Amino acid sequence: MDLRLYYQKIRDAAAKIEDEFPVVVSRETGDGGKEGTLTEVPRRIAAKMVVEGLAHVVSPAQKQAFLNAQAEAKRMADQLSAASQVHLTVLSSSELDRLKNTRPAAMK
Repeated sequence: MDLRLYYQKIRDAAAKIEDEFPVVVSRETGDGGKEGTLTEVPRRIAAKMVVEGLAHVVSPAQKQAFLNAQAEAKRMADQLSAASQVHLTVLSSSELDRLKNTRPAAMK
């Protein structure tokens, strides 16, 4: 294998990729690689994967759908994290008595 040719192919493939962080979709490989897995990677790694035949760059519409799905998953994870937090306030007995004795005018 000519390493100069190999790295020149990677540089050429990287020059053709417009995005700094493109989304690639994996191809099935003989060593257990699964087909159809979407991943956002740096341009240089995407070019290496394309040259080696491990993946190909997705279309802009597929990339937008992937990014939207990632944003929704993050939003859901943040929501679950916020829901699982317990907020406690420690009051002294004198503060509790003061709060019990202070009622809004509407409740008197």
